[in-house]
Amino acid sequence: MKIYNTLTKKKEEFVPIEPGKVRMYVCGPTVYNYIHIGNARPMIVFDTVRRYMEHKGYEVNYVSNFTDVDDKIIKKSVEEGVDASVISERYIAECKKDMEGLNVRPATTHPKATEEIGGMLDMIKTLIEKEHAYTGADGTVYFRTRSFKDYGKLSHKNIDDLRGGNRSLLVSGEDQKEDPLDFVLWKPKKEGEPYWESPWCNGRPGWHIECSVMSKKYLGDEIDIHAGGEDLIFPHHENEIAQSEAANDKVFARYWMHNAFLNIDNKKMSKSAGNFFTVREISEKYDLQVVRFFMLSAHYRSPLNFSAELMAAAKNGYDRIVTSVSNLKYLMDNAASSPRSEEEEALLKEAEKLAVKFDDAMEDDFNTADAISVIFELVKFANQNAVEGKSKSFLQALRDKIIMLSDICGLIVEKKEELLDTEIEQLIEERQAARKNKDFGRADEIRDELFEKGILLEDTREGVKWKRA
Repeated sequence: MKIYNTLTKKKEEFVPIEPGKVRMYVCGPTVYNYIHIGNARPMIVFDTVRRYMEHKGYEVNYVSNFTDVDDKIIKKSVEEGVDASVISERYIAECKKDMEGLNVRPATTHPKATEEIGGMLDMIKTLIEKEHAYTGADGTVYFRTRSFKDYGKLSHKNIDDLRGGNRSLLVSGEDQKEDPLDFVLWKPKKEGEPYWESPWCNGRPGWHIECSVMSKKYLGDEIDIHAGGEDLIFPHHENEIAQSEAANDKVFARYWMHNAFLNIDNKKMSKSAGNFFTVREISEKYDLQVVRFFMLSAHYRSPLNFSAELMAAAKNGYDRIVTSVSNLKYLMDNAASSPRSEEEEALLKEAEKLAVKFDDAMEDDFNTADAISVIFELVKFANQNAVEGKSKSFLQALRDKIIMLSDICGLIVEKKEELLDTEIEQLIEERQAARKNKDFGRADEIRDELFEKGILLEDTREGVKWKRA
């Protein structure tokens, strides 16, 4: 398996720290509003990386944080006249809804910055003790950037060039710095802001320290993969490396993965340009499975352009797979349960070659664009060879293969049949008759069947009531 490592600017063979296990940290969103379509790309991309790793048999410890204390969160809380935690908890819940719609699986752990303050204080103390950090007159704590000799190794920026006045590259901070490049680890509270006690001042952490601390707590001093959008390379990830390696005296992450930007109609997404869309807004126009398919239709390191025309093409592509799976199900329901013929066995060997081709694409730096092309090849193969007269076993093997490869990409291609109200009532009547005849096994089967199709039953004094989940 080859991964393009931002640190070395080349593809490298993936060798985990611990055989059979992957420790992976992905920077999550700042929760002050609904997540936007740009946030969705890293969520989908690295969820797919995780899924493929697990498909290959790795045990993946996947950590993705929520930044729940930030200037934007505080600003919104002031506007609404509520505590900052009310804002962050609201949008964490909304973010999880959108992730579910995109079929992004929950992380092994979703830590929140406000629940990890103790660890941040400990790491800052360590950095001060090692003289990698110092305190300003007002209690602000700064990281002494020049004390970390490898600063710039991820972004490949020369520290002297940064010093030379290229202010667009300077790390943001406060006054009283020893060096303009030094960045904030802890800052004093402002009136009306949430704060925590510290040895230096009552205040709150800088942004960069939280990921270093959460990664250390949930994954250890050294991790396999650290990932996020390419906008995080500098200064956020560069600063994470400096803090973590200065504090722990170990390599922070072996592989750094970054997805490219998402543009809207060939323009950078921004509110001022009027092309800023949340996932929730997009979901009103498009099935979020189509959005996921679209995001994976390009290699993650390639810029991706979002437009109505490209989304229409994505919908057609996704529908082709769904239709093929549905057609196979129809053929299976009407096929004989006979043993596979020699011809069918030979055809399945051809299908297996396509599955190997899918793996080859994913092993090459998770090339989902080529992997999806292989799924299309398999769909075409199924459409040509899955005909009436073929055995149920053969048809099911083809269908299972398409579903499995799609699932690795997080694509739900097996649609649940939507029951009509009359069908539900008929099944409920059949269940009641089964219970009357003390055929409780059949009654339970019907309840389970309805539950699988999103129908919840409730036995009441007035009879059986149902609702859609």
